[in-house]
Amino acid sequence: MAQTIARPTLQVGFLTILQESNGFLGGYLVTNQWGRPLEFRLSTAVQPNRIHQILYGDTLSAYLCGELIGKTLVEKCTATAEFIVTDNADVLHLRPHVDVPVLCVGTGVDASAYICLREQQGTKPAVLGHAQFPNDRTAALSFLESIEGGLDLAEPFSRIREALAEARKMGVTARG
Repeated sequence: MAQTIARPTLQVGFLTILQESNGFLGGYLVTNQWGRPLEFRLSTAVQPNRIHQILYGDTLSAYLCGELIGKTLVEKCTATAEFIVTDNADVLHLRPHVDVPVLCVGTGVDASAYICLREQQGTKPAVLGHAQFPNDRTAALSFLESIEGGLDLAEPFSRIREALAEARKMGVTARG
């Protein structure tokens, strides 16, 4: 009798970081390949002071999004994502700090600073990767093909934003 081995479920992380009046705020949602939530984490607001702005200069947003907030959210999460998808190009700076590809989806992103993994195709958004990790292209294209017609890469970000708004109402994001 043939034995069927179940394919493990693909886990995808969706990470967004918003810049608001009280600072930078991050949300990280790990889902299965069908978009069902497995774990959600949010950061407290991070407000850089004037000294940070002076010392980091143009690299401040990349540092906050990739290294400080993004890395912390991913490390605190117990669910392990095989890919991390973002809608904020500064989050691509997380890639040197994690062992999985980080992909940026969306339009209006300055693609010159990153590598294009997939051009925009009709309603499918362009997908960018970190320029120092060109080998992510093969895994990313395989991932994109595997979720074709299933997982909408843009949709989870609206859920994250709604969850952040709800947490803000409850005062959760103001702590710290």
